[in-house]
Amino acid sequence: MTLARIAAVAAALALPLAFPMVGVAQTPAPAAAEAGLPAFPGAQGWAARTIGGRGGEIIRVTNLNSEGPGSLRAAIEADGPRIVVFEVGGVIDLNRKTLKIANPFITIAGQTAPSPGITLIRGGMDIGGHDVIVQHIRIRPGSAGQEWMSGWDEDSISTQTAYNVIVDHCSLEWGTDENLSASGPRFTGSTPEEWRAGTSHDITFSNNIVAESLAYASHSKGEHSKGSLIHDNVTGLLIVGNLYAHNYERSPLFKGGVHGVIANNLIYDPGPRAIHYNLAPEEWLNHPYEVGKMTVVGNVLRAGPSTPTDRLAFMMIGGAGDVEFYGRDNIAVDQVGEPLRMFGRYTTAPARIIETRRPPVWWDGLTPIPAEQVQVSVLSQAGARPWDRDMRDVLLIAEVAEGRGEIIDNEREVGGYPAIVEATRKPFNPDDWDLRFMTPLRDEVLDRPAQRRGT
Repeated sequence: MTLARIAAVAAALALPLAFPMVGVAQTPAPAAAEAGLPAFPGAQGWAARTIGGRGGEIIRVTNLNSEGPGSLRAAIEADGPRIVVFEVGGVIDLNRKTLKIANPFITIAGQTAPSPGITLIRGGMDIGGHDVIVQHIRIRPGSAGQEWMSGWDEDSISTQTAYNVIVDHCSLEWGTDENLSASGPRFTGSTPEEWRAGTSHDITFSNNIVAESLAYASHSKGEHSKGSLIHDNVTGLLIVGNLYAHNYERSPLFKGGVHGVIANNLIYDPGPRAIHYNLAPEEWLNHPYEVGKMTVVGNVLRAGPSTPTDRLAFMMIGGAGDVEFYGRDNIAVDQVGEPLRMFGRYTTAPARIIETRRPPVWWDGLTPIPAEQVQVSVLSQAGARPWDRDMRDVLLIAEVAEGRGEIIDNEREVGGYPAIVEATRKPFNPDDWDLRFMTPLRDEVLDRPAQRRGT
């Protein structure tokens, strides 16, 4: 799909684009006027105004090495505000060594890479600190040659006691733990307010592909095909515009006391659970239970070949803690379009879904699109570099559109890791970009393959 076509679809659906269609150069605003700017045009959620690395050093990634000078890891580990751009494209093999963002104020701009963009394999990314923006990166940990239940438990991306974080337009697949999670300690301090401040908060997951987490692979607990785990007491969370596909469960899971909004996501081919809530009493022990708050609007759930429709409901509850739930304009259907149940339970504990007449949590700038428009919107927009998808994402999008595919145990079932070939190269020219938002000043700045691949 060309950028012009994406723009047409977005205009028809009143959607924000991955990038604004800009035809003339823009003059960056003075620093004093930038405090109220969004992270990028169309940024949403409580993290929408994070500055990331805005105004900091431009650090160029010049090779595909796992570490060392010129590597992505070196750029991530640098101090101070920084914008990470790419003068190479290709595959980075992390060799089972997780990338760890600890220093705050960073923007990782995968959109700047020459085609085919940046794909990380055999490792994932942990995000700590604060004011972090990650865009247009593919991360596929996979089994990395590890044995069944050997303890290779790797998220594609997980926040770790982080705040003011946006993960946007990334392709996150083949995790052996979760594909995209928000985490941190369950209890820090002695009050619920301190608990919430001590874990991840003010997080946006937008326009990502969250798919094909591996089921019977290397996780120490056995089966572990999971989409998104939102850990206890996370607050200020917005999950919007994502594609969840071929994950056994957790698409997403809110644990005890989580406050968040789930809007305009397409969930395809889950196992027996898609959206669910679970405060586990064995983890909360003598702490008083917090009531979760979940607002769920304009989402679509479609069963697929891996879905046991006799055991699936749109929203399910387990554990022992209650959740306040507001749902509106959600669609849940089986493989032939027949309605599925909206609510279900997977334990006999006394937890309740307390339906509310008004959203118990809401971000004021959110304007959801109708659920009937979600599939077209998500399949055209989600994932890394929708103007330049790689073949795995192209095929995955086609599977979802056509009702095919299944939950997998190993990346080899869908073609395996991409080949590691010589890097593509293109110098980064800051004059081609609005450095406030890391958006291109002209369409042709985005590097595209000679022949269009995609939907």
